Amino acid sequence: MLPDIENLSLAEQVAQMFVVRISGHLFDSQIEFPWWEPPAAELEHWLQDLGVGGVILVGGSAGDLMLRSRQVQSWAKYPLLVAADVEEGVGQRFAGATWFPPPMALRDIAIGDPDKAAQYARKMGAFIAKESLGIGLNWVLAPVVDVNNNPENPVINVRSFGETPDAVGFLAEAFIQGARDWSVLTCAKHFPGHGDTSVDSHLDLPVIPHSRERLAEIELPPFARAIAAGVDSVMSAHLVIECWDPEQPATLSEKILTGKLRNNLGFEGLIVTDALVMGAIAKRYGSNEAPVMALEAGADILLMPADPPGAIQAVLNAVESGRISPKRIRDSVERIWQAKRKVCASTTPGKSEPETISSLSLEYAAQLDLLANPVTKATAGEILQESLRVGGAIPWQPVPGTGLRNLIVVDDVLRCSFLGHHVPAIAIPKEKGALLQIFDRDSLAATEGASNQNPVPTLLQLFIRGNPFRGTAGLTKAAEDLLERLLRNGELQALAIYGSPYILERFLTELPSEIPYVFSYGQMPKAQAIALEALFGS
Repeated sequence: MLPDIENLSLAEQVAQMFVVRISGHLFDSQIEFPWWEPPAAELEHWLQDLGVGGVILVGGSAGDLMLRSRQVQSWAKYPLLVAADVEEGVGQRFAGATWFPPPMALRDIAIGDPDKAAQYARKMGAFIAKESLGIGLNWVLAPVVDVNNNPENPVINVRSFGETPDAVGFLAEAFIQGARDWSVLTCAKHFPGHGDTSVDSHLDLPVIPHSRERLAEIELPPFARAIAAGVDSVMSAHLVIECWDPEQPATLSEKILTGKLRNNLGFEGLIVTDALVMGAIAKRYGSNEAPVMALEAGADILLMPADPPGAIQAVLNAVESGRISPKRIRDSVERIWQAKRKVCASTTPGKSEPETISSLSLEYAAQLDLLANPVTKATAGEILQESLRVGGAIPWQPVPGTGLRNLIVVDDVLRCSFLGHHVPAIAIPKEKGALLQIFDRDSLAATEGASNQNPVPTLLQLFIRGNPFRGTAGLTKAAEDLLERLLRNGELQALAIYGSPYILERFLTELPSEIPYVFSYGQMPKAQAIALEALFGS
């Protein structure tokens, strides 16, 4: 139950505006990013004593999250918003649940059949919302409504529904409609549009030089359509819009968050910042000053501050000094309370009464039934199949006994969740007698300039898409050099690309027409199986 806001102290009201990042794993020894994810004792203090209002989860399996979400809710003074970036399904972040292809896959389907694409978008929204509830999430940080009209965009890329405002708005609206049938919050991001940048805001601050007329024509319509569809929250972008506010990035700009989003577009829901630890903000503003500036700009939720206790105190100091009014805090907490009434009605904070093993088993069994059911998995497979691209001499029949090599290139082999000894990208070529080699951008660079005196017939499989905090330029250049080398030496026999269609389009300019190729938007095992079955004709 949510108490009356009058019963919250000012410090508790301020703490409700913060959502902190935590590990989805159950034990401190499993924490992967200790500079962002607090250990259990510290987290329990933040939630129980300070009254922090929400968490955003990364890592762990779907089974872990069932327990982890219950655990943090039991620690919380008040019901929590429990969020995750599950734009491509709960399985994108938490193993065991359904992993859908990136939203841009629907763009290709929409070209031939807009109604079918919208139907898929609605199903994605509904299935993602349902599976989110199954593991204890109540805030789906999706859909992305950025118009990705810059092929060099390293951070949005295939996360977008497309390159035109009509396509993005149409499919985002359908996604929101599908999710609306379930008790979760949705989030349109990243306002006012992160699609036409070549700079990753995780690393630095992009600047958008476009005119007001251009923004009104391209960037803003999908947000207006999402708002009209009833989206619950809008996430700000860490970028400078010169024609609106040449001084402050959108996240810290009152002219943009309050003037444009709240007043001009009439958005009445939650305004949430993108992560405040990202380089675009963290490099230029103090870890405790940025949350204060975002609040002044009009944000209701301050996401992932670098120092949550320090940021809470900084906001309290700003109120005490008169820089921020208590009413400004109250207005945001009212909106937060409205959102929590929608999704936290059945959540009981604090220590609960002991439950029997049998009652917990029944509860978790019911939750498991919401995850990765046949209909949901079939829908993900249908989208992968219908957005697949093939070309060249398909099907490909490699010549037996020629020493075929299966050469796989990924961005970072140490953090590659879609590979393993049993996955189709490895297992299917192995059945054809192919010997495996795997490189990432760092190890591949070490092979540059190496000559191969004995050319080896090669199936080249490239896993390339936008990679926040790293970009794609390095891997793309290395992959281009590798492709040219294989073509020059007469080694390239077939090509599979998983991820970005822009990479395919770039490579097709060099690929001889007879060489067979397949492209899939997805990188997960199901995408690999569909692509390689098409390549080999099996």
